[in-house]
Amino acid sequence: LGYDVRLSPQAYNIHVNGVLHCRVRYSQLLGLHEQLRKEYGANVVPAFPPKKIFTLTPAEVEQRREQLEKYMQAVRQDPTLGGSETFNSFLRKAQQETQQIPTEEVVLEVLLSNGQKVKVTILTSDQTEDVLEAVASKLDLPDDLVGYFSLFLVRETKDGAFSFVRKLQEFELPYVSVTSLHNPEFRIILRKSYWDSSYDDDVMEHRVGLNLLYAQTVSDIEHGWILVNKEQHRQLKSLQEKVSKKEFVRLAQTLKYYGYLKFDPCVTDFPEKGCHVVVSAGNNELNFQVRLPSEQIKEGSFKVTRMRCWRVTSSVPMSNGPSGSSPGKSEVKLELAFEYLMSKDRLQWVTITSPQAIMLSICLQSMVDELMVKKTGGSIRKRFLEAGHGRVAEGVLPQPLPDYTVLQDSPDASREPVVKLSSKLTSVSLRGISHSSSANDVGANDFHGNYAFEGIGDEDL
Repeated sequence: LGYDVRLSPQAYNIHVNGVLHCRVRYSQLLGLHEQLRKEYGANVVPAFPPKKIFTLTPAEVEQRREQLEKYMQAVRQDPTLGGSETFNSFLRKAQQETQQIPTEEVVLEVLLSNGQKVKVTILTSDQTEDVLEAVASKLDLPDDLVGYFSLFLVRETKDGAFSFVRKLQEFELPYVSVTSLHNPEFRIILRKSYWDSSYDDDVMEHRVGLNLLYAQTVSDIEHGWILVNKEQHRQLKSLQEKVSKKEFVRLAQTLKYYGYLKFDPCVTDFPEKGCHVVVSAGNNELNFQVRLPSEQIKEGSFKVTRMRCWRVTSSVPMSNGPSGSSPGKSEVKLELAFEYLMSKDRLQWVTITSPQAIMLSICLQSMVDELMVKKTGGSIRKRFLEAGHGRVAEGVLPQPLPDYTVLQDSPDASREPVVKLSSKLTSVSLRGISHSSSANDVGANDFHGNYAFEGIGDEDL
């Protein structure tokens, strides 16, 4: 295996979207590689770091780590390999083995927006799609509406609201993801997973879809995510009393911040460094409510179509702590930076420092994906993967791609403890990013390029 058998075998921590997902050995990754080559051919699968006969030097260990990280990134960027059941099942199995959770039948509690608890009997080894289908079945939600909803990992706050950690994806096991955190504040919640409110019409066609959308809308209003004045509040209360759910949602659609996801207070460098900000994502934009150092509150929005590119960077502690450590701890510094077209010929970087930077990036990514699908006449009526898994049905919103970061389990303490979390998306690509004088500029591979970026004139701003 390239290591002295008298030593503990070298393990690698694979972080997905900045969160420790699993711990694997070189031999396990080599086994995955050989399986992919067998199924898809040597010309499709990227090169794998070669075996070494002798014990690796510290420099060679680090070189192998970098090569394995590039390998994982390259596999997941390939639509065939990255979406394959072979690749996703490897990650799910490795997650389960790392957390040492045996396969058995369990009851998993999934929250709805109104606080209602849906208990589903699943296997600990059931993937995200299986759990989502089990919840939908328990609720009698029709199959063709399941794709409008997703499961999210959230942290319950003291006031009963939720702080969004991430959207659960196909490479993970929801039961393992939530229980491995060893903290009852972390829960799984069902919410709608689209941005364009015109899709509400599809959801409201069915009684259960309408009930879910209504419950989410009521919850968002109660938590102050949707702004309501006194007259609107009176009208909404009247519709509630009449149990006019569809009319209630229709009125809510006209209100400010309807359909937005609100994030925890964080820090931005716009319009100046160190400003406290509340960011909301929705309506194809990031909305900023900024508290200036003068205590003045200013509000503004950044349209996703004006973002030329964005990136997420993270300072990842090199000693990763226990596998159950909570995401968002103070020692992990996450930043989302996007380059924005401020005026006809002026691009400017805007940075948000937040433990939810990955979730913000996924929101941007899914907004772009939704815009592009809509432009090409697609829909989300059928969101699930086709039979056999691994291929997304044509014209369907793709799931956001994860970022993979590979860290040594017992690294050299002298290494620089900063790891870039970067990806290029299947649905968006770089648009010939040029060099600028920005001090924040990094290599092209660190960018999410944006197909939906639109060059505009001053008259449009």
